[in-house]
Amino acid sequence: MPRTSRLHYYRRIFRAYLTPGPSQLTFWHDSPQMNPHALRDSLGEYYMSFPRKADYGLHCDSAGIPLLDYHGQIGLQYNPIAIAQWGLGNYNLYCTDRDSARREKFLAASDWLCTNLEQNRFGISVWNHHFNWEYRSPLKAPWYSGLAQGQGISLLLRAHLDTGDSSYFDAAQRAFAAFLRSTAQGGVTFTDEQGDIWFEEYIVTPPTHILNGFLWAAWGVYDYWLATGEDSARNLFQQATQTLLRNLHHYDLGFWSLYEQSGTRLKMLASPFYHRLHIVQLRIMQRLTGCQEFGHYADRWENYSRSRAKRTRALCYKSAFKLCYY
Repeated sequence: MPRTSRLHYYRRIFRAYLTPGPSQLTFWHDSPQMNPHALRDSLGEYYMSFPRKADYGLHCDSAGIPLLDYHGQIGLQYNPIAIAQWGLGNYNLYCTDRDSARREKFLAASDWLCTNLEQNRFGISVWNHHFNWEYRSPLKAPWYSGLAQGQGISLLLRAHLDTGDSSYFDAAQRAFAAFLRSTAQGGVTFTDEQGDIWFEEYIVTPPTHILNGFLWAAWGVYDYWLATGEDSARNLFQQATQTLLRNLHHYDLGFWSLYEQSGTRLKMLASPFYHRLHIVQLRIMQRLTGCQEFGHYADRWENYSRSRAKRTRALCYKSAFKLCYY
């Protein structure tokens, strides 16, 4: 990472973790939970619960849409991923208690997604982030994400299911086109040298295959298949499932899970939050696919987190990674 980007990264981390008061991490770092009421074979409640995210109210616009506080020059921003998760959390709660206020919130999020679906320079409809972000290489606004595409689709299809309003389905259909195009063509799908397909959370070169983003994006493809029965969505999800089965061992360091495939000598370990998230996501993949291998990895990674020695080793390893590469 260039020196300037490294300084920006450290400033962002300092503000997020050490500055008093809430930050964008207040929204992201909830407790990952599998939703026991989610269905496998038909569109219903979303696969994760998101109850804390549903009640997020630190910063909102006049329509009640969440804004995340990135501090510094970035400040308050709309994040389409956060808005989709806020909507999905409220949709789940509405399904449980039929509270009209919950319905208003998930439909407000859905309306925001419809209004803010924009064409990128390739003519593909995406949800852009309109702020710069320091990752492995800087992401310059506007930038889009396979994770945002997947979760936006998941919410819009449920809004269509609830209301029958075709505008929600039409927006989901336009957003799904990003999965049918490669990252080089303005989409979010990358095919590696082995022929495996990946849904990229961040569109960078070389791709980093962030695990949690890939899984969340894949559920959007799965939901589109449930809603439409289209072969293209079924085939994509099945290919993504095979990609995971062939590559999960690359995310297993023997004492902790990896956040991504960084291509660096030291690997980028998941934080404790993302390690817990991986476990929940793999259990959901087992439920959706019936594949026991996902459950085996979830059990193994859960055992890692129960070991004090492995937790300490992971912390030391991740600290060394950040010193070397950030």
